[in-house]
Order: sequence, then structure tokens, then C-alpha cells
Amino acid sequence: MNLDLTWRLIKGGGRRGMLGTWLTFGAVAMATALLLFVVAANLAFQARADRGAWRNPVPAASASAAVAVEAMRFDYVRDKKITVIDLAALDGANPEAPPGLPRFPKPGEVWLSPGLAALADELPANELADRYPGRAGVLGDEALVYPGELVAVFGQRPDAPAMTAQRVDDWVQSQPPVKVASLAGEPSEDAVAYQWLSAIAGVLMVVPLLVFGGAAARLTVARRDSRLAALRLVGATPGQVVAMTVTEAVLVALGGAIAGAVLYALSVPLLTRIEMQGGPWFAGDLLPGPLTLAGVLVAVPLLVGLSAVVGLRRVVVSPLGVAKRETPPAMRFVRVLALLASLAVFPLLGVQTSVTIILIALAVAFLCINLAGPWVVGMIGRIAASTARGPAMLLAARRLVDDPRSAWRTVSGVALTGFVAGFLGLLSPAAFEQVPGPPQLSVNVTDGSPAEAAAQARERLRAAGVTATVERREDVVVAALGSSADEATVDRARTALADLVPGHTPTTPEDSRRFGTDIVADIRVGTIVVLSVSFLVAITSSGITAMSSVLDRRQTYALLRLAGTPLEVLDKARRSETLLPLIVMGGGSILTGVFCAAPFMLDEPNLTGALTLAACVVVGFAGVLGAGAMSRPLLRAVTMDPAPRPD
Repeated sequence: MNLDLTWRLIKGGGRRGMLGTWLTFGAVAMATALLLFVVAANLAFQARADRGAWRNPVPAASASAAVAVEAMRFDYVRDKKITVIDLAALDGANPEAPPGLPRFPKPGEVWLSPGLAALADELPANELADRYPGRAGVLGDEALVYPGELVAVFGQRPDAPAMTAQRVDDWVQSQPPVKVASLAGEPSEDAVAYQWLSAIAGVLMVVPLLVFGGAAARLTVARRDSRLAALRLVGATPGQVVAMTVTEAVLVALGGAIAGAVLYALSVPLLTRIEMQGGPWFAGDLLPGPLTLAGVLVAVPLLVGLSAVVGLRRVVVSPLGVAKRETPPAMRFVRVLALLASLAVFPLLGVQTSVTIILIALAVAFLCINLAGPWVVGMIGRIAASTARGPAMLLAARRLVDDPRSAWRTVSGVALTGFVAGFLGLLSPAAFEQVPGPPQLSVNVTDGSPAEAAAQARERLRAAGVTATVERREDVVVAALGSSADEATVDRARTALADLVPGHTPTTPEDSRRFGTDIVADIRVGTIVVLSVSFLVAITSSGITAMSSVLDRRQTYALLRLAGTPLEVLDKARRSETLLPLIVMGGGSILTGVFCAAPFMLDEPNLTGALTLAACVVVGFAGVLGAGAMSRPLLRAVTMDPAPRPD
């Protein structure tokens, strides 16, 4: 019976009542799609870490348990990084095949990833292919962290110079040979770092999404409160009111969640093109598994249903007060105290603080901003009402005082996004300075014969037709190429010096800084992604809640219009109702984000971060005002009825 009555009430709301239902549907669909993106992004980084774990071997517990020797180093071509894995089976052992290979590589064999094999066939042999004699086949995707990754696997003998020579133990450039019991390694340090960064980004995106999802349940809240209050007054029990509300909210939210899942699935091909950690993504990494998808599709309707029930307290406790449109009691200052307490923690944190603690602190700060927001909006309304000099400002101020929660829902997306922008904007690292001058290649000599290695380097470069000045600097051989050396010349020199010192590859100063450069680039891409998602939530939330607010108050707007209030005054009051809390809460949240980020700044804020923050402010304010302007035609429509009927 509740289901039938609920459906009748939904349809009985008329065309504009159904518009409110569709607004809720659209809000839930958008929130679900973006929530799936946040969850899938974190799982995708985990999948990358797992696929690359075999390159970061765990030493065997004892010499008798070892079955193979593994080492890793990095090579470069055309300013692209190549991951080189050296593998050697110990005598008498039969180790398992590495991921992406049909068998363990034999000594002298070289297996290339599809991207590296294609590049080796495309470029002249003396620039790349000559580094990989004995090509035996192509690696499968199971061996790659991302599509198109450049990977080479060398089969070696355990006593080969590449497996016995001393290497520089630097995980950014190379890892020395390790005896392993299996190729089941563990995620590398950089993979773990990216996982933590993705977790922080996830918190920065998921909390506004959850707030948006909860707000979606309260769209057209006044219409629903009045309708259900009338049912309470004619005899409906509190249980029936709650059941009808939950049924309506969950049905609409379930449909929206399914639509959001479809929307996300359609957007995956575009999302795979976002390059991070060296390259794009496999589509399978960004598609959530069945359990994850089912969890989101269950959690979103439950959140919406719970939020709808929480919003029913006035209806259940005092239906007559709702019917009479009485102003609810003011909220308490304890909301602001909770926010101040959460912010007091951040000066105690720093770059050495556990990432888990930072995540918790950020999540609590987010939630406290959302908790204190309605109280601040109500205070803004009281101040504006006492200083109003015109009817439009007075109407806007009284609206803020009468329903600060609704006004907060309109600007909450931008306020929370302002916190994200303030937190990330000034943390954006500056780019590494480039070293001027002609390119030069360096090779570490660890076998104690740098003079001999320097002489061999001169002969090899001369034979390859590369003009270079070769000199010895302690245990490093440096080949300074001519000022006219282009990419092709540098790659010919790399190929000529490829096996000059076993286990080492020639690198430029830019190669040595490449990891830091890549981290900077990825942090900037991540910042853009997080802010894009946050602003999409903010602008969508503002547009939907603004239209919902007009629907909620359509009877009041129509009566004011009948009383002679010009439409321009009503529209100006509507704009002021958004603009006042937007300026105060948007600016305050940005400053709050900067305050929370201050303990984690490694150096002075850079120009890029400041420009990012300024752009966020402009885009955010313009987006919210533009989204709010979309409700003006609806305002004109609801005030055209000369005899507005009560809901």
C-alpha cells in the first residue's frame, strides 16, 4: 500500500512536481558516476602496483630457497623511459615464467613490450634496436603497468657480468641483482607513493560527492514536507510517513544510481587517456569489479534514503508547524566549535605525519565545514537583514534566515571545492630547472677501471659517428656531445655506450631528474583532475539546487507576484540569496584550505600554484552564478499562474 500511495503522490505532484523528481534523479546519477570514478581510480593505482610488483623482487629467505637472480635498470630513448629487467635462472632451478611471458627467458634472449618493439622497428637500428640483440618475442599486457609502456626483459646467465657486477643501489635509476625464491615481488616505492597520493585525492573528491548525494535527497524538501505534513494531519502515522519518504527517495535514487553507472561506463574510454605515472590506463583498470559496482549501487540509494529520513524530523514531530511554514529553531554555535577544533589539529601535522592521519584530518575538516556551513549562512542572513536597504536584499536575507540549510546546499559544492583548491593550489610544486648547454651522457664505472672504460667510450662513439668529448670524473665516464646534437644523435650515443659497463646504462642529467619531473607533472595532472571533479560537483549542485529552491517556493513566489512584486525584484533576491553566502563561504573555505596546507609546504608557494588557485576562484564563482541563472526561466514560469494552488 505504501508503494502504491508513494507512486500516486509522485505523479500527483503534476508536471513541476515531476521536474523535482527528475532533478533528484539527475543529481544522484551525476554523484554516482563521479563516485565510481573516485573508487575506480584508487583501485586502478592498486592494479598498476600489483602488475609492476614482479619487477621489485623480495630477496629469498635463504640461499637454498633462491631459484633466480633479478635486477632492474632504466634506459632511455627519444626522451622516453625504458624499464630493463635482467633475469637469470640459477643452476638446477626451474623458476616460474614472469608475467606476460610463456616461459622463463633463456640466456641471450630479449623480450620487448609491444610499444618498445614497434619503436625499435621504426627507428634506425643504431639508435635503438642494436641495444637488444637476440629478440625472442613480445611481452603480454600482464607484464606492463600501462598500455604502450616500454619494457625489455633480458635473459642472462647467473655468472654473466650484468648479474655479478656491482651496481649503484638507487631505485630511481637501477636496482642491484637480488636472489629470489619467486617473481612475486612487492609494490615499488614509487607505486606506493602514488597509491597514497590517490588516496588523498580520493578523500578530497569523495567527501563533496557524499555531501552532494545527501543533498540530492533533500531536493524539493519543502514540497515533500508540506505534502507529508498534510498526511500526518489527516491521520498518517509517523511510520507510514517515514516509509513513504524512504520508498520515494530510494526508488528515485536507485534509478539515478543505475543511470550514473551507465554514464560512467560510457566515459571510461575518455578517462583512459589521462596520462599519469608514465602513461594512459587499461580500460579494465578503470572499470569497477562486480562487488565494487554492487556496493556503490546499494550504498548510494541507502545514503539518499537515510538523508531523506533525517530531513523528516520536523514532519514527524510537528506536522502543524510545517503546514503553517514556521521558521525552525536556530542552529547552535557548537557547529562552529567543531570546525575550529578540527582545524586546530593541522598546525600539529607535517610532511612526516602518517598519511592515514592526514586523510582522517582532511575528512573530518571537510565534514565540519559542511556542519558549520548552515550556521554561518544563517548568521549572514541575520546581518544582511539588519543592514538591508532594498526589498530584494531584505527578501534574500529573510530567506537565508528562514532556511539556511537550503541556501547552504546551493553553495556547499563551491565551498567544499574552495577548500580543495586552497589545499592543492599552493602545494603545486615548481618545475625543475633545466641545465643549459649541450647534452652529455654519464656512465658509472663500478669495476675499478674508469680509464679503460673512457678509452672504450671514445672508440665506440667514433665508430658510431658521434662527435663527443670523453673524460673521466673519478668513477664516472662523461661524454659531452656537440652543441648541435639532436635526439637522434643522443640515441646513437646511448646505443654505442649501451653495454660499456655491465648493468649500467648511459644517462643524461635530465634522466637523473626524470623521476622528480614526472612526479611534478603527475601532481599537476592530479590537481587538475581533482579540481575538475570538484567543480563539476559544485556547478551541478548549484544549478540543481537553485531550480529545486524555485520549485519549493513556487507558491510563495507566485503570491508575491500577485501582490505586485516585480519579477526583477524576485530574481535579484534569488541571485543575492546565492551570492552572499557564496562570497563569504567560498572565500572562507579557500583560506581554510590554505591554512590546512601550510604545514605540508616544502618551499615557498610558486607562481603556478597561485595562478591555479586564482583560476579556481574565477571558474567556481562564474560556474555557480551561471548555473543559478538557469533557474530564472523557471522562476518566470512559476510566477505566471494567477491562482497558484497549494501543494
